[in-house]
Amino acid sequence: MIDQREMYRSLFLSKRRVTRLATGACLLSLSFLLCFPAWAQFHKPAAVPAPAQPEFPKDSLGRTTPRGAVLGFLIAARKGDDELAAQYLNTPLSGNSAAALAHQLFTVLDLRLPPRLNELSDKPEGSLANPLLPGQELVGTISSDNGNVDISVERVDRGSSGSLWLFSSNTLDSIPDLYEEINTVSVDTVLPKFLVKTRFAGIAAFEWLAVFVGLPLLYFLTVLLNRSLSPLVGLLGRRVFRKPDLAKREFLPAPVRFLLLAFVIHWISSKISLPLLARQFWSTAAAVITIAASVWLLILFANWGEGYTRRLLRSRNMTAAMSMLRFTRWVVHLLVIFAGALVTLHYFGVNATAALAGLGVGGIAVALAAQKTLENVIGGVSLIFDRAVRVGDVIKAGDTVGTVDEIGLRSTKIRTPDRTVVTVPNGHIANMTLESLSSRDKFWFHPILALRYGTTSPQMCTVLESLRSLLKESRYLETASVRVRFLRFGPTSFDVEIFAYVLARDWSQFLEVQENLLLRIVDCVESSGVQFAFPPQTVLVSASVSDAPERVLLKVAAVEEKPSDKMTAAKSA
Repeated sequence: MIDQREMYRSLFLSKRRVTRLATGACLLSLSFLLCFPAWAQFHKPAAVPAPAQPEFPKDSLGRTTPRGAVLGFLIAARKGDDELAAQYLNTPLSGNSAAALAHQLFTVLDLRLPPRLNELSDKPEGSLANPLLPGQELVGTISSDNGNVDISVERVDRGSSGSLWLFSSNTLDSIPDLYEEINTVSVDTVLPKFLVKTRFAGIAAFEWLAVFVGLPLLYFLTVLLNRSLSPLVGLLGRRVFRKPDLAKREFLPAPVRFLLLAFVIHWISSKISLPLLARQFWSTAAAVITIAASVWLLILFANWGEGYTRRLLRSRNMTAAMSMLRFTRWVVHLLVIFAGALVTLHYFGVNATAALAGLGVGGIAVALAAQKTLENVIGGVSLIFDRAVRVGDVIKAGDTVGTVDEIGLRSTKIRTPDRTVVTVPNGHIANMTLESLSSRDKFWFHPILALRYGTTSPQMCTVLESLRSLLKESRYLETASVRVRFLRFGPTSFDVEIFAYVLARDWSQFLEVQENLLLRIVDCVESSGVQFAFPPQTVLVSASVSDAPERVLLKVAAVEEKPSDKMTAAKSA
């Protein structure tokens, strides 16, 4: 019994579960807040919309725009004021006949009109979607037994009152037939009266319950579905891919659950006969949830792509390119969020041209302000993609020699031989001459041997032949590059040039091979009876004069002295 209690407690009170439910509740609340203004404006009293241009006169009923005319009619008819609603009709009828026609029109629209009120134009001239009929605005299309019927409003000139938008006469001619076809039962007649009659802020109580109880309940059902199917899907995946340590994956991630929730909302609202304003709200809620969930899902895809690319680059030893992944992910996130914001604005009828123009101007300002930073970032991108420098390479950049520790988007860090770190902006590295010491395929072995004067010609030939044989027998040297030549008569010696390329994998191995070759070269020279010349020496001679000392520098060539000469010179001193 205790184990069962602990199991249920871990199931319902786990930290991860609480986090997910909190995230879902936040997104649902955000969606409701985004939809609430559109819902509230349908229930508030008719307001006079501000004219877009001064030449259009004001209308107390808000009929100067297509949206104002449709919303004003719906608000008046929903209150039961059919005589006021008849003022929105372009009909020769009057009195009770006009009021009855307005009631029929409201009933048809309330039960059959598609919820696209947010797409209606809020301009006095309309959207001008049909250039052939500039004075008409399509509200929606209703299917009937005799085909589709277009519900439209038209602009009518009323003399001193100006041009007003009214429901067109063609639409009104079709309303009686459409009204006769209506045989659906509204949800208002099924629910208890206290849920329908009780209103808060002009909204029925059952609609509040649907938002604050129905939506969380639907999301909780998707969470239970995910928790039920995820273990089965994980087990199936481990058996199919034959990887027992395969990470556990969610069958329905959070954004997918929200997409499923939006689909369920759309399906239920299409199957249940709801009033037009309620259908408009739920359609808007489903659209907002879909946009938010799509943005969230694309962000998760970007994160997954970053992880996959990071593993791929690490397997190919392209660690320098990994520094771009985080920056690229941030850019993708910003673009996805901005695209989601533009889609949301477009859905609510807000013109996004000004936002795009502002973004362009802001982008230019940011680019001018961060010119040096962008220069370094572009330089880092070029270094990474050109692969001119890699992490671990020994390079010489200007006066700096060291090993590349890190290649970032802004700067490159070089560790010098004395273990200090030099940070060089990528913009400077991209414009300077780089010498990559690690990119050598072979190492240059080029010593100059100084043999003392007095070496005979036969001895010189012997030395040259011995050196050539030594170098050609070495398996570390490129045979075609070996060259040994008597180069010149130096100031104090006969100079012999040795030229060869050492085939070593790195600098340490080259130093080892070079050391071995130099020792064997010394043996060859000494075995031939030849000695190396001493380097020139500088002797400082000081002579004291009456008041000030005078120094004379004499540069003499070093010569070999006999022991007896050295002793005589010492005694003379």
